[in-house]
Amino acid sequence: MKDKQTIKRAKLKRRHHRVRRKISGSADQPRLTVNRSLKHVIAQVVDDDSGRTLIQVSSTSKGVTLSGEGSTKMQRSEGVGAEVARRALDKGIKRVSFDRGGRLYHGRVKAVAESARKGGLEF
Repeated sequence: MKDKQTIKRAKLKRRHHRVRRKISGSADQPRLTVNRSLKHVIAQVVDDDSGRTLIQVSSTSKGVTLSGEGSTKMQRSEGVGAEVARRALDKGIKRVSFDRGGRLYHGRVKAVAESARKGGLEF
């Protein structure tokens, strides 16, 4: 019998594959993917046609603006979304496809998406 964590990871992987069947990034409209761990959030802008990561921002990256030393995970997520939007606009990327990574569009994933929208990205 498998343990609970193995089952959870398998279910997450299945959901992510289901999302990826529908969403693909191109040079015109790359894919904004969000990955979260217990402590951190990572956002990437990926061109699936060429197989390249164009932009990668993490909650540990230097450009992420945080409000104070004791920032919450939600504040870090909003900072990641704002920073990925700023870097994408600097590279001339305005439209992206949002890939929630098999997670619910809720909480930290939603915070990244909404702050990226506020930063000027369209999806």
